[in-house]
Amino acid sequence: MKTTYEVIDKENHRLVKSWTRGVTFDENAKQQVLNMASMPFIHKHIAIMPDVHLGKGATIGSVIPTIGAIIPAAVGVDLGCGMMAVKTSLTATDLPDSLLNLRHEIEKTVPHGRSANYQHGRDKGSWNNLPDDVVQAWLTLDDGFNRLCEKHPWLKNTNNKQHLGTLGTGNHFIELCLDEANHVWVMLHSGSRGVGNKIGSEFIEKAKKDMERWFIHLPDKDLAYIPEGGQHFGDYIAAVSWAQSFAKVNRQVMMNRTLTALQKIVAKPFSAELEAVNCHHNYISHEHHFGADVWVTRKGAVRAQKGEMGIIPGSMGAKSFIVRGLGNHESFCSCSHGAGRVMSREEAKRRVSLDEHKLATQGVECRKDKSVIDETPSAYKDIEKVMAAQADLVEIVHTLKQVVCVKG
Repeated sequence: MKTTYEVIDKENHRLVKSWTRGVTFDENAKQQVLNMASMPFIHKHIAIMPDVHLGKGATIGSVIPTIGAIIPAAVGVDLGCGMMAVKTSLTATDLPDSLLNLRHEIEKTVPHGRSANYQHGRDKGSWNNLPDDVVQAWLTLDDGFNRLCEKHPWLKNTNNKQHLGTLGTGNHFIELCLDEANHVWVMLHSGSRGVGNKIGSEFIEKAKKDMERWFIHLPDKDLAYIPEGGQHFGDYIAAVSWAQSFAKVNRQVMMNRTLTALQKIVAKPFSAELEAVNCHHNYISHEHHFGADVWVTRKGAVRAQKGEMGIIPGSMGAKSFIVRGLGNHESFCSCSHGAGRVMSREEAKRRVSLDEHKLATQGVECRKDKSVIDETPSAYKDIEKVMAAQADLVEIVHTLKQVVCVKG
């Protein structure tokens, strides 16, 4: 297949290969990418996905291969954030005419959102008393967490087990979708919640302090890095690995609880074992590319090795895709993690009216109030154009359209 990437190359920068034909790639994001590409430990080139947009330190929608160092801010603070999708044996005709009660049942079953003043009471987005399924799921993570706490006592007071099986805020969601044959899917998006945020934040600060101590000048202070073999490297890898495991278990618990909610509302018995995908899109992985063992940071990108299944969601009112990787080595076997923002959250709140949001989410049972306008479809790129720009990275296996969307 003909390649669809473009090359960005400036003096004193390593190559950048970008799959952005036909989609927005603004100048601020390009400069951020060039800053990343100037780091001396980049291996071969940086791969930019079509959902690219400005991030903190590192551009969201980027694949950053490194040798001898990792940039914690490039990995971010929502460690292991990703997607899970399960195909059920139900079809559209098995769903009730009104989906409002189903949305409410999911919202009741999975904690979501965040209380503004939760320091004076329980955060609605966390557990007060842990249910049995969360207790059992935590057992798979407990030993690793205790080992981390021995080294990092600041982890003990985080939201850890209280956040397991909870959705969070922002672009995290739970959806019921229909595929091209009207089969019902459950799809959700979340990560490592409070404990992952704390791990990411702490090591970003450690890296910044080391840069100051060593008098290392960077094009952006958020490109502070942890060198392999240094004081913090092994600790960081261990902590991130645990957080990525937490994120995966978190999605599994939420999926099981969402399917339980579905069973309460839909009278017909169903199975949910037909096809399942659970993949990260904010994480680090040790892989072999272009003749070397490298650390690959996928910041808003999904691994797409040949035959590997992945999920590329659109926005609240757009299509999503179950995809199969084509194993394109130029992208370090990666693809986009979604549509990618074209408006910041604040800009969306300023520019998009409530009526426009309601129109854009017509036919979807979801919240249609001002507090979710920052997630409205027009705040994101056109997912069809995003998919066209990465036709040599993945093939589409299923096309999904949501009918229920739960947001934090």
